[in-house]
Amino acid sequence: MNSIEYFIDLDLLMPKKKKVLFICTGNACRSQIAHGLLNDMAGDQFEVYSAGTHPSHVHPISIAVMEEIGIDISYHSSDSIDSYLHSGIDIAITVCDNANQACPTFPENVKRIHWSIDDPFRGWNFDPNQLDAFRETREKIKKHIESFIKMGGKKNLD
Repeated sequence: MNSIEYFIDLDLLMPKKKKVLFICTGNACRSQIAHGLLNDMAGDQFEVYSAGTHPSHVHPISIAVMEEIGIDISYHSSDSIDSYLHSGIDIAITVCDNANQACPTFPENVKRIHWSIDDPFRGWNFDPNQLDAFRETREKIKKHIESFIKMGGKKNLD
């Protein structure tokens, strides 16, 4: 009797991670915080990226407030949204009103979600007075992320 070998493509058995892109204007604060939170909380379910409509630098206070909760985003870079337009993103989440208005059109199979979150940015210097604003922003974003994870990225959550 001949033996028949079955080849199983493990990629077919493993659910595909959805690619999520967080977008804000400078890719310095809100989108970086969201990127770090989702990656930490559900990196096994989502492939996470962030970008800006006018990228600048990752704000040092963004790095500091994430470090406070044990998440390292110091290695993140500030990227342009243009590099993600045709990269297979499944879900694009704008986290500021300016980015929502300036966001280019993604292919129609990309789900668009918008979270209107105030900008904690008040300057590039490490100003201790800004810490509270960044912490509040982090906590607001965390609530959105928790709801997003709970819904599996399937529902438009405001």
